[in-house]
Amino acid sequence: MDTGTPRSDTADLRARWHATVTDAGAPADRDPAPYADRLLAAWAEPQRRYHTTAHLADVLARIDVLAPHAADPAAVRLAAWFHDAVYRPDRSENEERSAALAERALPELGIDPARTAEVARLVRLTVTHDPAPGDTDGEALCDADLAVLAGSPDAYAAYAAAVRAEYGFVPDDAFRTGRAAVLRQLLALPRLFRTPYGAAHWEAPARANLAAELAALTDRGI
Repeated sequence: MDTGTPRSDTADLRARWHATVTDAGAPADRDPAPYADRLLAAWAEPQRRYHTTAHLADVLARIDVLAPHAADPAAVRLAAWFHDAVYRPDRSENEERSAALAERALPELGIDPARTAEVARLVRLTVTHDPAPGDTDGEALCDADLAVLAGSPDAYAAYAAAVRAEYGFVPDDAFRTGRAAVLRQLLALPRLFRTPYGAAHWEAPARANLAAELAALTDRGI
């Protein structure tokens, strides 16, 4: 099965998972490897075109940058692993099911209840990407997840194409209408990014990319 990321990156993700679980307080007698196997298999499911292991690796790399902002970086990293662990583009309950998966798996690994609850809360927060003021863990996770919007024009175009591929079952006209509505909602937000780093480095290019995509859709009569 194509995992969407090179074998060496998969090895890196496994190493990162082990380090994160250890940092989160899992006891030494719990083997994290089977959980990595199941999570990576989920992230490599064939219906995924954007929400792949490559996206997971990207989010984790961005969390590395934002970790000093977070109150509990280990919880944020665990939430990144689980935030799209369940993903069906034709379903609306993906985040809830992903959070429930974390609530089952983390206690089995020996993660304490408070941190497990924080991870599940963060996963559910990715429904809206709207953390409350002062929610530094939520700000770090949401900014890391949305940072793809701030890529180079070519990278952003690849992201948009991958999203379209995930929704290949939706007719073109309906997809364009729905996508334009999403873009308008994002552009109407007072801030896309809540961390100081995200605001300084990602806000302007993300808005430029979103506006360019919306203009292209508008040119088609949306």
